[in-house]
Amino acid sequence: MNQLLNRALLTGSTISALGHDPYMAYNFAVEVGGVVIGGFSEVSGLSSEINLESYQEGGVNGFVHQFPKNTTYPNLVFTRGLVNVDLFFIWYKATSEGIIEQKNGTIILLNSQRIPVLWWTFKKAYPVKWEGPTFNASGDEIAIERIELVHQGITKKR
Repeated sequence: MNQLLNRALLTGSTISALGHDPYMAYNFAVEVGGVVIGGFSEVSGLSSEINLESYQEGGVNGFVHQFPKNTTYPNLVFTRGLVNVDLFFIWYKATSEGIIEQKNGTIILLNSQRIPVLWWTFKKAYPVKWEGPTFNASGDEIAIERIELVHQGITKKR
C-alpha cells in the first residue's frame, strides 16, 4: 500500500490511497421539502465555522487560550437556469409576504454512475434572497437565477 501511495504522490496522480478517483463536483441533485429539484448549475455555502472565545490567563504571556463558543453556517446559494416551474420563487414570495415555511433539504453528491454517495442535509431553511437573470440582447448566455437560503445547520452523511 505504501508503494502505491508513494507512486501516486510522485507522479501527481489524482488516485487516492485507496485506489478511487475523487468525486466530480458537477454531479449532484438537490432535494428540498421532500421534492427533488434538479437542474442547478451551482450550490455554494456548504461550510461551517466554529467561533472562538479568547481568554488571556494572568501570568501566561506565551499564548491566549481559545475556547469553542458556537458554530455558524453561511447561507446556501443555489444557482440554476430559469425554468417554467419555479417552486423556489413561490417559496421566496410567500416568505417575503410573512408566510415563513421552514423546510429541510439535502444536497446529494452522485458518482459517475449517478448513484448517491454523500449527502449534506440542512435543516429549517427558508429563502432570504432571490436574484433574477441579467438580460443582454448581444449575448447567448442562459438566463440564470439565484436563491439564497438561511438555515440552522448542516450534517454530512455517507
